[in-house]
Amino acid sequence: MNAEATEPRLVGTDARVVGPARILILDDEVAIRESLDALLSMEGFEVTLAVDGPTGLEQLAASEFDLLLLDLALPGESGIDLLPRILEMQPQLPVIMITAYGKVSNVVDAIRAGAENFVQKPWDNEKLLADIRAAIGRHRAEEELVQLKRALKQRYNFENIVGKSEPMLHLFDLVAQVAPSRSTVLVQGESGTGKELIAKALHANSPRRNKPFVPVNTGSVPSELLESTLFGHVRGAFTSAVAAKKGLFEVANGGTLFLDEIGTMGMDMQAKILRVLQDRRFMHLGGTEEIQVDVRIIAATNVDLQAAVREGRFREDLYYRLNVICLELPPLRARRQDIPLLASHFLKFYADENDVPVPALAPDAMRILMDYEWPGNVRELENAIERGVVLTTTRTITPDLLPASLTGNTYSASLLDHRPDTSLFDLMEEIERRIIADRLERCHWNQTEAAEYFKIPLSTLNQKIKRLNVEIKKRVRD
Repeated sequence: MNAEATEPRLVGTDARVVGPARILILDDEVAIRESLDALLSMEGFEVTLAVDGPTGLEQLAASEFDLLLLDLALPGESGIDLLPRILEMQPQLPVIMITAYGKVSNVVDAIRAGAENFVQKPWDNEKLLADIRAAIGRHRAEEELVQLKRALKQRYNFENIVGKSEPMLHLFDLVAQVAPSRSTVLVQGESGTGKELIAKALHANSPRRNKPFVPVNTGSVPSELLESTLFGHVRGAFTSAVAAKKGLFEVANGGTLFLDEIGTMGMDMQAKILRVLQDRRFMHLGGTEEIQVDVRIIAATNVDLQAAVREGRFREDLYYRLNVICLELPPLRARRQDIPLLASHFLKFYADENDVPVPALAPDAMRILMDYEWPGNVRELENAIERGVVLTTTRTITPDLLPASLTGNTYSASLLDHRPDTSLFDLMEEIERRIIADRLERCHWNQTEAAEYFKIPLSTLNQKIKRLNVEIKKRVRD
């Protein structure tokens, strides 16, 4: 893609987040306004002053702001009374209420009405500045995310894919270039990087967009059922085949079939997939008639297929058939610039899902997210944010609400604190149980993926799950 083609996307995502933050101070007391104006102007903020409700509403109608400092006890309409009208005009505007000591009981009502935070008179300058910077940081991240999604939607029709880092911008261009073709695509990347989202983007931007997109996780389907799942079967093909059934190749006819975790597929099934790729024909299990289909194949794996070919675990001819076009998804640690955007995306998503106000990430919590190595990639970040949204009671996610794996807390320290008389053997079993349960949760209870992470056979993991009585929950997403 040329520079001219990418310019609207880059300008569109960055245009509203440059320059000094704009703060509106709405307070009827001259001393308060002047004090805040002096403090914030010295810190480089662009400050606008309003003395009452009508003046403040006029300012909000005329300009966009990054933050509003709103006095609770205004003459005429109070700050709480004004708040719904303010947020109707600028729904994403963070509002910090200013209250006297005797008005603290009203703060609860203000928070429920949509205020971000509150500050008591007299305030501590350092704490106030920290609260203001945190609120503005979240506001600008949310605004940038909205603009980024709008730009990606306008240019590429991408859904739920977030990123502005160079590796992701390069990937977006490749997806847009490859999507209209009929070519088979191999999507490679570590677990949790979003391979299925890329496959959906390829389908949504192709001429097949109005036909089915059919995903199948080949690693989660038992090998003895995978052939029937993909190709269908005739009645009586096996003991429980009481009726004929279409396979996913037929369901996806005219559209796209997404074969996830293809690196775990057995050699016999690999040969059958190769034949379909070559001839666009197959037979039902137990059938005798050939069926022709028009299906685009997108395959994905977190396995090094070239190494698997060398080791005799993957067919070389199938590898070259799949690897017509290869898209490499960068791990999250290679795109740290995207972490704040992704965090904002997940904060809003899980706040909406749980019908709660969108919380903020405390600055020290964000530092932890930025410094962590993310072995579980975007999926691990999503889980961490979901946990924080559910557990916070203050509309702020602090480090103690993040998973222990991010903050450096260890299983053994916690166990020793609470069970000082337990034997070493029991402690080791409990630690192993928690580690397995934690990894399964991060893999959304995909035992095949967890076994690959631990570098043990799936059968060994299943034995440990049974021996340690690890509670297995239903998989909620791939």
